[in-house]
Amino acid sequence: MSTWADTARVLMLAAGCLVTAAWAGTSDTAAARAALGRTATAAEVAAWDIDVRPDFQGLPKGSGTVSQGQKIWDGKCASCHGDFGESNEVFSPIVGGTTADDIRTGRVAAMTGNQPYRTTLMKVSTVSTLWDYIHRAMPWNAPRSLSADDVYAVTAYLLNLGEIVPADFTLSDANIAEVQRKMPNRNGMTTDHGMWPGRGRPDTRNTACMKDCEATVKVVSAMPAYARDAHGDLSQQQRGFGPTRGVAAVTTPATVASAPVAPGAKLTGQYQCMACHALDRKVVGPSFSDIASKYRGQGDAHAALERKVKAGGQGAWGNVPMPPQPQIPDSDIRAMVGWILEAK
Repeated sequence: MSTWADTARVLMLAAGCLVTAAWAGTSDTAAARAALGRTATAAEVAAWDIDVRPDFQGLPKGSGTVSQGQKIWDGKCASCHGDFGESNEVFSPIVGGTTADDIRTGRVAAMTGNQPYRTTLMKVSTVSTLWDYIHRAMPWNAPRSLSADDVYAVTAYLLNLGEIVPADFTLSDANIAEVQRKMPNRNGMTTDHGMWPGRGRPDTRNTACMKDCEATVKVVSAMPAYARDAHGDLSQQQRGFGPTRGVAAVTTPATVASAPVAPGAKLTGQYQCMACHALDRKVVGPSFSDIASKYRGQGDAHAALERKVKAGGQGAWGNVPMPPQPQIPDSDIRAMVGWILEAK
């Protein structure tokens, strides 16, 4: 068990005021508690308990070589992050800005200088953070599709690009702690804050009021209506690319009945195409109307665009890559392409 269970307990304590309100006035406290839910099964806890701590607790067994990592990188990562971690105009560079002296001292000198950008290897202090993020979130269009061995290999490849490990290196759960002692910014992280394990105090100094609680509490997974627009439209405050966008917090009443949505249009939303494309304007990639104009009159337009969606590519519309989408069924790609090519 790593930190997930501890986090769950913190969240339960944070919700104490609400839970107390739910129990208030109930003579049978045990029955009230039982009505709130049940104990999670071991399998349910294991499904959430995937984090890897800086002391490598939670790290699964496995291994991967630099050369294996390069093959995976070329097939699943390079389209967004570049062949050598240099990335592009959308994503920040992963590799660069570190020196052999940084590896020796554990402090990246460029972090205190006039370096115009901050790469991942300049900032990250623990190799476990790098491993954990790749495992959880990459590749962006199919997160958690990499095996543990794949993640070891990709991590090894990145560490080699940063000249932290040699080209013939095999990264594994047995030697990752040794690699940690070579991370360029390993001494650049502070543990002088409340949430770090062992300090025994929280970051905040608030006192639970435990009064004026709601008589009846309804637990929901949505932001309450009165708070939705407290900070403006959240969807406009999130990144403009990737599979996840912020919720549209500001809504306007519908004045006319909505027209039926074409199946192809629905699928572009389902498969997150709209995170990078819009119908009539450039977002990260070209607009659908621009794509339709470019392919208009070409006899093989449908087949060519279907191949582009499936295999991805770069250069046709600038430096920003189109990540491959091999997970989308051919029938759905065909429907989306048909709708895109009809865009005005």
